[in-house]
Amino acid sequence: MRGLLAAALAWTAAAGPAGQAAFVGLYILACVAFLPGSVLTLGAGAAFGLWRGFLLVSVASTLGACAAMLVGRFLLRDWVARRLAAFPAFEAVKGAVAAEGWKVVALTRLSPVLPFSLLNYAYGLTDVGFKEYALASWVGMMPGTLLFVYLGAAAGEVARSGSQGRSPAEWAFLAAGLGATALAAWLVGKKAKAALAARVEV
Repeated sequence: MRGLLAAALAWTAAAGPAGQAAFVGLYILACVAFLPGSVLTLGAGAAFGLWRGFLLVSVASTLGACAAMLVGRFLLRDWVARRLAAFPAFEAVKGAVAAEGWKVVALTRLSPVLPFSLLNYAYGLTDVGFKEYALASWVGMMPGTLLFVYLGAAAGEVARSGSQGRSPAEWAFLAAGLGATALAAWLVGKKAKAALAARVEV
């Protein structure tokens, strides 16, 4: 499976715009199929580089989250409700969404209370509007997306260059950027967790 995924990512990176569109489609499919998006996010950094990978994952993860939410709302509502019965935290989230809407969506993206794939489906059972859900998800997922894409991009640089091709100063700059990104994501997540705790008892 990993070999197949690696081959698919290599093809998308080499195939230009068609490959990038295929990557977005693959990511959406992964979200709907409950497959871990973190692997694709890391792979995007390695295959496309930091900023192109970040843009592609930001778009793809938002579209995937929206697709799963619509499936949960209109096609698999009863099945999703049965799955969520094992997660008491969802009832608290649902009540908080009814009171504060998109704010809670954004906070749960920054500091998840449920696994990402299940959370996408879970929002289909709430009263949040689709536009508010999409925008809050897109913004809320950005810090985590940037961190994972940066990790993938750094790993890709190491794999391609090894110890050659970059000066010690360039490697130090890369490491410092990764550390700063991780710190920023942690601080944002910590703030979001505190804000979420004020709204949702989980």
